[in-house]
Amino acid sequence: MTEPRATEPRAIESWLTDMDGVLVHEEIPIPGGQEFVRRLKDSGRPFLVLTNNSIFTPRDLRVRLLGSGIDVPEESIWTSALATAQFLTDQRPGGSAYVVGEAGLTTALHDVGYVMTDRDPDYVVLGETRTYSFEAITRAIRLIDSGARFIATNPDPSGPSQAGKLPATGSVAALIQTATGRAPYFIGKPNPLMMRSALNRIDAHSETTVMIGDRMDTDIISGLEAGLRTILVTTGSTPPDAVETFPYRPSLVVDSIADVVPMVDAATLDL
Repeated sequence: MTEPRATEPRAIESWLTDMDGVLVHEEIPIPGGQEFVRRLKDSGRPFLVLTNNSIFTPRDLRVRLLGSGIDVPEESIWTSALATAQFLTDQRPGGSAYVVGEAGLTTALHDVGYVMTDRDPDYVVLGETRTYSFEAITRAIRLIDSGARFIATNPDPSGPSQAGKLPATGSVAALIQTATGRAPYFIGKPNPLMMRSALNRIDAHSETTVMIGDRMDTDIISGLEAGLRTILVTTGSTPPDAVETFPYRPSLVVDSIADVVPMVDAATLDL
């Protein structure tokens, strides 16, 4: 664990935490994750578990986490799909979209009143899926060429699987951008919009919220840009020796989420 930067103690009233690399690796629990969530629930403080993954609904993710021994309420899970749906309904209520993605994304859009269509949609919305269809991507390209606005849930170029790396939303978005000359607007991390929407979800304030993540280039930068204090755990994507290569720093670097457990009950933190 590295020492936090010297600051005045500030109140802590709510928590945001990434999921993969912080609480679990795929479906393998990371030591301390179960206790961290339990302490958060016992404290009564608002919290959200965040993920850029748009494949699954919060209900799906709750079941997956339960299988890892981590009991997160459905309403305490915030995905890039939910953030995308919130953004679109704020921008264009009752709009329409052609969606390349899975249930997590289509359900979120349906729930805010969006119509799924391939006929002159307001938006093409690209999310993560394990079965990208060349036909669907071609249709997305043609709709964007015809004037549909291009939205993507997150810029992650790849994702993990038990068999190895998989292409993710960012890679497919690059393909569509190359074909159309139109860049997407990414909603998920590192866009601080993801953090802002999460804060609004639990009626929290950036000054009294801490963000925990395992990636400097998504979790930490989006937390910083949203005005949050940030904690990097080194159980995921960013190894300890890489932290100093970035032009920005987290408030604190720890070995794992187990090191954060004692902080949950603190009224203030020197971060």
